[in-house]
Amino acid sequence: MIHKDTSDIEISLLLEAIFQKYGYDFRQYSQAHIRRRLMNRMKMTGFEYISQMQSEVLNDELFASKLLQDLSITVTEMFRDPAFYKSLREKVIPILKTYPFIKIWHAGCATGEEAYSMAILLQEEGLYDRTTIYATDFNQLALNQAKEGIFSNKMIKEYSVNYQLSGGKDSFSSYYTSNYDNVIMNQSLKKNIVWANHNLVTDSVFAEVNLILCRNVLIYFDKDLQNKVQELFNNSLINGGVLCLGSKESLCYTDFQEEYIELDKYQRIYKKRY
Repeated sequence: MIHKDTSDIEISLLLEAIFQKYGYDFRQYSQAHIRRRLMNRMKMTGFEYISQMQSEVLNDELFASKLLQDLSITVTEMFRDPAFYKSLREKVIPILKTYPFIKIWHAGCATGEEAYSMAILLQEEGLYDRTTIYATDFNQLALNQAKEGIFSNKMIKEYSVNYQLSGGKDSFSSYYTSNYDNVIMNQSLKKNIVWANHNLVTDSVFAEVNLILCRNVLIYFDKDLQNKVQELFNNSLINGGVLCLGSKESLCYTDFQEEYIELDKYQRIYKKRY
C-alpha cells in the first residue's frame, strides 16, 4: 500500500475546504507552488501544521482572504520581457491591422501593468480606438488596483527602460502623471479596457477574441489543468487568432500542439490554424 505524506493529505484537505467554502479551485495547481505559499503563510501565522489552517479558512473570512491572496499569482510589471513586446510589434500587430475591430483577452492580468502596456503599444500603432481589451483575473483585490491604474513610482525607472527596449515610440512619461509617491496612468489608456472577474480554472469561454495573452500563469498548473485551460483558449480564439504564452511555457506536449503554428519560437507566440 502506498501512503501519502501527511502534509500532502493536509494540503489536499485544505484546498478542498477552500473550494467547497469559497469556490476557488487550487486543487490542480502545481504542488510545489502551493506548498511554498502555504509554508510562507504558516511562518507568518505561527502555525505548526497545515491542518491548523483548515479550521481558520472555514471560520475566519479575513484569514481566508489572506490565504487566497497568497495562492494567487500577481507577478507582473510594465512591458515585462521587452523582447516579447518587440516581437508583438513586429509579428502580431501586422495581423491585428487586418481586422476592422479587435478583441484582446488578457487572462490573469493581476494588477494590470501588462494590460496598460498593451494599451500603450496599440495606441502607438494606431489600433487602440478599434480595440477592446478584456483584462481578467479571479483576484478581486488585484483587479480593483488594476482599475485604478495607480502604481508606485519606485518602479517607473525600470518600466521606462522596459518600454524603450520594447520599441517604444514616445517618452514613457507621457502616459502617466506623477502624484506624490505614485503615478496615475492616463485616462485615455483606460477607456477601452474592460476589467472582469474570471477564473481560468472554473469558468468557461469569456469571449471570442483575436489575441490572447496569458504569460507565466500556466506554469503554476498541473498538466491536466494546463490542457483544460488550453482548450478554453482554443475555443475562445478565432481562426488565425494569436496566443501568447510565457517564456517558461509551451504548447509542446499539450493536446493542442497541432492546432497552432509558431510565430516566434523564443517568445512563445502562436497563431491558430485556419
